[in-house]
Amino acid sequence: MTDTRTRRHGTELERAILDAAWAELTEVGYTALTIEAVAKRAGTSKPVIYRRWPSRAALVIASWAQRQPIQETVPDLGTLRADLLWLFTRVATRMDVMMSQTIAGVMAEAFKHPEVQELLRERLDSAPLTKSVWRIVDNAVARGELRPIALPRRVLRLPLDLLRSEAVICGSHLPEATLTALVDEVYIPLLKGLALD
Repeated sequence: MTDTRTRRHGTELERAILDAAWAELTEVGYTALTIEAVAKRAGTSKPVIYRRWPSRAALVIASWAQRQPIQETVPDLGTLRADLLWLFTRVATRMDVMMSQTIAGVMAEAFKHPEVQELLRERLDSAPLTKSVWRIVDNAVARGELRPIALPRRVLRLPLDLLRSEAVICGSHLPEATLTALVDEVYIPLLKGLALD
């Protein structure tokens, strides 16, 4: 055990800590997660963790980010609607995997601590989701379905915000009909309205 602790550094050590944090989240949930338990599981110490992540929420956000799938090419399915349905389905599936109680715990922490709000905002703004939305809109513009459009930050994040809101109200698993309604009744009309300006 001692040998393992002394030879792990850098990326290898960080990966072990993030894996340990995710395992703790899975087993005990956000509110019961402690840095001490993560350190024990990772075979390291609390100071080592705090040097990299200043708070429990920062550690959880980093662990969450590590579980993002490698950004894949956004398919061009031939229509704006089909592309958006693909995207909304991908995000909803990911939300199921990310455990709604974990997301709720991080959000609750964000309300209490401005520095966590900033971390979460940075994470959401740099997420692969925003690049995917841009690609889908660019494809629609190239096909003539939309006029050229400038997408505000909140519009880029809106698919996640809409799905998260629905999950809080209706439960974590969102049926296909809900995803279709969000695309048809909210997001496509919004994009078309922005393109008119």
